[in-house]
Amino acid sequence: MSELIVEGLVADAAGEAILHGVDVRVAPGEVHAVMGPNGCGKSTLAHVLAGRRGYGVTAGRALLDGRDLLALSPYERAQAGLFLAMQYPTEVPGVNLLELLEAALGPAGGVAAADGLGAVLRAEAERLGVAAALLDRAVNVDLSGGEKKKCEALQLAVLRPRVAVLDEIDSGLDVDALRAVARRIEEATTEGLGVLAITHYTRLLGVLQADRVHIMIRGRIVASGGPELADELERTGYERWDRPAPAEVAVKLGRSF
Repeated sequence: MSELIVEGLVADAAGEAILHGVDVRVAPGEVHAVMGPNGCGKSTLAHVLAGRRGYGVTAGRALLDGRDLLALSPYERAQAGLFLAMQYPTEVPGVNLLELLEAALGPAGGVAAADGLGAVLRAEAERLGVAAALLDRAVNVDLSGGEKKKCEALQLAVLRPRVAVLDEIDSGLDVDALRAVARRIEEATTEGLGVLAITHYTRLLGVLQADRVHIMIRGRIVASGGPELADELERTGYERWDRPAPAEVAVKLGRSF
């Protein structure tokens, strides 16, 4: 069982500050949703946790099971148990899903050794409604947006990470596909998976029950609460929380405190 702890995380991209002290703690089996308007830093948080190039961390820390994620390379973070379902999944020409998962699991992959990875992959594909023909196709090449997202969920199911960061896993999915993906993720949480789900809309939370909801505005978590917070957001929008801090107002007015 592993816990993701993010404390005081400050990060920038190309010299522009984006995250301004983000705090999130995801315990085993919990689902945390991060919601916010475009450009508020949600995807930046996902990229920083996964170790994508081009982002700089200037303060704070991120721990997985007590291990310093920020000190690890991206592949080491994955080996430590962190999984990122990307908002825009990358195409991998010439490599099919089975080959990708074989490489990811490596020689020590218990699934491949004990059960036969191909059988596990086909079983999980059936549960998620992924067409068998896609398993032999190059990863994400010539797939629809929804097919790519289902394949991301398929990889999550087979790899069995400790913590999954889902960057808009719901985008591109129709109602039935969303329900299948959410159901599989919920089943994984019963086995201890912690989930940090980044989304714009409450429709994901209608099928994937969140334990905690966080609202991000301008690179900060400005409110946290239970599922009812997402319902309130659906009714009122972000205006209630989208107000500049006093320091930002002072800068605009040419003053200082």
